[in-house]
Amino acid sequence: MEEIKNPIKNTISGVLIVDKPIGMTSHQVVQVIRRGTRIKRAGHTGTLDPRASGVLVILVGPAVRLSQYLSAEDKRYQANIKLGEKTDTYDTEGKITGTSEVDVTHAQFEESLKQFVGEIEQVPPPYSAVKVKGKHAYDLARKGEEVKLEPRLINVYSLDLLEWNSPEAVIDIHCSSGTYVRSLAYDLGELLGCGGNLTGLRRTKSGRFTLRDAVSLRKLTEAFETNSWYQYLIPAAEALSDWPSITLSNEEVELVKHGHRIPREEGSEKLARAITEQGELVALMQFDPETKEFQPRKVFFT
Repeated sequence: MEEIKNPIKNTISGVLIVDKPIGMTSHQVVQVIRRGTRIKRAGHTGTLDPRASGVLVILVGPAVRLSQYLSAEDKRYQANIKLGEKTDTYDTEGKITGTSEVDVTHAQFEESLKQFVGEIEQVPPPYSAVKVKGKHAYDLARKGEEVKLEPRLINVYSLDLLEWNSPEAVIDIHCSSGTYVRSLAYDLGELLGCGGNLTGLRRTKSGRFTLRDAVSLRKLTEAFETNSWYQYLIPAAEALSDWPSITLSNEEVELVKHGHRIPREEGSEKLARAITEQGELVALMQFDPETKEFQPRKVFFT
């Protein structure tokens, strides 16, 4: 029997879902991945603060070109908020700028959450990576300069109170990319008139990936040492599993790699995944209903 050839079988490309530990920056986690895999092309799809833990999506190899799509996906967090205390960073890392008595009931707190559900305007924290005149806001704030950031539109799909033990609360947040949970904690405190800050944060979901998909950095590091880390590598095509897909023959793979169109009778207006018969991602394609062809928009292997 003739061996079925895979036209891109020698290229390592995929996704690692890491349960980021508290105390490390997202960039430091990426550096661990680069050293362990010996692959320089690696990057994350959404920063987690050093004091936050949870789902960090790492793209490896040609899959890094998926970043713009995965970075924009929704996120889910479990946040610990303390009322009665304000800080300049909106979390426990900063200097306390004010304290107040907390006279808030369980019902009042739940009612306040409703004010932040839906499409809302949110001002990022002064200590954030948002750029002001070419400089990071946190650099200006650390120098004592006044930082004025413009509000931006975000979507908060749900806010659920998980635990209430005044003055502390634990909430579940399902929101759009670009949401600052620290700002949410601050704004809640302002609405309730007593101030508030974020005391703990864990990302439980990023896009389709949850903590169930995540591997601890310790376990992943051990797998690097035994060269068994491939067991945790998720194929790049699965990162966009909710997208439409078309399967390419080996001949069509070669055509797409060189930018040629592929005929198909039907297609969606949405971008589609073009995958090999072995299930590997080759390109993202756009369907042209007039010519009944798929045009490559982003090719991952050349």
